[in-house]
Amino acid sequence: MAAPLAPARVDEVKNIRIARPAGAINVRLYYPISVRPSPLTVFMHGGGWVLCDLDSHDHLCRSLALASNSVVASVDYRLAPETKFPGPLEDCYAALTQLVARSAALGIDASRVAVRGDSSGGNLAAALALLSRTRKGPEIRVQALMSPALDASCSTASYAEFARGYRVSAQIMQWFWECYLSNPADTQNPLAAPSRALTLAGLASASIITCECAVLRDAAEAYADALRVAGVSVISRRYLGMIHGFMTLPYGTEVADRAIADIGGDLAGALYRVGCVRAGCWAASLRPEGTLWQGRVSSLSCAYAAAMGHQRCVGRLSLVVQYLP
Repeated sequence: MAAPLAPARVDEVKNIRIARPAGAINVRLYYPISVRPSPLTVFMHGGGWVLCDLDSHDHLCRSLALASNSVVASVDYRLAPETKFPGPLEDCYAALTQLVARSAALGIDASRVAVRGDSSGGNLAAALALLSRTRKGPEIRVQALMSPALDASCSTASYAEFARGYRVSAQIMQWFWECYLSNPADTQNPLAAPSRALTLAGLASASIITCECAVLRDAAEAYADALRVAGVSVISRRYLGMIHGFMTLPYGTEVADRAIADIGGDLAGALYRVGCVRAGCWAASLRPEGTLWQGRVSSLSCAYAAAMGHQRCVGRLSLVVQYLP
């Protein structure tokens, strides 16, 4: 048996408490480097709103902090079914607002904020971007959604195609939604199911990852298209041959670390850019030697020359990526 993977080494890990009317919640901060202040990425873990915690995603958060060169704040939001929608989302919003309010003491640059999550955490990240827009809360510069759960109807073609045998089944995903939602009307609430949002205009730029063999694939890719129609800059990638949650399985596939590098590069480009028009361009570096272009790119919806020649993409980049040995 192989030895357990050693956790990635970051400069500092700090645990803090966030006050809430319903009780304080824990947040774990991962500082990749000693330089302060640094950009902030608020991270919501996956697990169907029911499972997992700070420790289950510790390895991923360390890697994401290093890949994005930002302080990753992992939120220990309350879980369903004991705490249903909107409780977990409100926990995450409280964490976002208080982290920004305490930014000076925490060594955070409050002008450079991202949200990120995987699976159900991707749902919370997308909903957090919507909620902060509605409440005129902290400005979010970029949202990174990794295999997000966005549509409670569970009715897309990918649900039928990958209903069984691909780690997260259609049946278990439906059960997760039942645990999370307070009542049937929540299926149409965009803060519970972001795909139901009437308008996505004015939201942060997005980096979206989907897996070829996963029930959540089609809804997430449709959300990427809807963001583009609304004028939001988007980079979306579908990883061929991958199943749901592969980014948390570095033992299972080396593509996990490569995908983390991809999305980390997107975040770093957005958080460290200067003078970028939020809905008009994506200023992440798209260099030939960068991780975005390693492997075989099977489909591009914007010209490589446009992205390379101007060092930007105008929000129309959609990739189908297969990493080769």
